[in-house]
Amino acid sequence: MRRRRQRFVDNAVFITGASSGIGAALAREFAREGGDVALAARRLDRLEALAAEIRALGRRAVAILCDVTRDGDLERAAALARAAFGKLDVVVANAGFGVVGALESLSLDDYRRQLETNVFGVLRTVYATLDDLKKTGGRLVLLGSVSGHVGVPGSSAYAMSKFAVHGLAASLGYELAPHGIALTLISPGFVESEIRQVDNRGVRRDKAPARPLPAGLVMSTPTAARKIVRAVARRRREAVITGFGKTAVFLQRHLPGLLAAVIRRFGIKGRREPR
Repeated sequence: MRRRRQRFVDNAVFITGASSGIGAALAREFAREGGDVALAARRLDRLEALAAEIRALGRRAVAILCDVTRDGDLERAAALARAAFGKLDVVVANAGFGVVGALESLSLDDYRRQLETNVFGVLRTVYATLDDLKKTGGRLVLLGSVSGHVGVPGSSAYAMSKFAVHGLAASLGYELAPHGIALTLISPGFVESEIRQVDNRGVRRDKAPARPLPAGLVMSTPTAARKIVRAVARRRREAVITGFGKTAVFLQRHLPGLLAAVIRRFGIKGRREPR
């Protein structure tokens, strides 16, 4: 049997939002690629279980309670990761959720809550780890979305936050390059996650709303993680994940009128909030 090539041997990887979904899958994938992983999120029990799983793979892992919306949490989490591993080579700003609904059903506080996590949480992560990445000439990974390229009705808050991350990545990549830091923007389409079970206040509900997505449009988290880690290893500027996502981004860039007509014709809109 051919032995798998490990591209992140002895790299220290720091991941926010690591308790589920893409974040947890990335932690497993980086560990399989030889990395040691610092897991940061709000659900410590899940992080500890994942850390034990990673240690069983022969890699080091540390679980860190962290809320990206709280000032000081990222600095404390980065310090704990630094103490555990001595350095940080890869930082993944993954924590996020989606506020959904038509403009008139949302308040300014809904928009503020969305930006606090998806935008300022990313910035807090960058500020807390930037000096580490300068020392290692490492990799910064920002989790955007296809919604950072394409807006649909009922997703203005989420799209607004992901368009902001897209703009941050576009500018910041140039600033970090002289320090040897590679910035990769990841723009996933539909990937298995718990986002459909999280309401507009960031609270996880037991059930997702009706109208599930067709199975053929949804990529598994292990598959998405493999594609993301491959893009990070190659120091790519951006990777759009899933075939559906690539098609949507292509149309937005090259045939925006056609895409707009499709969205209107088929009544495409954002998901519903779970209750």
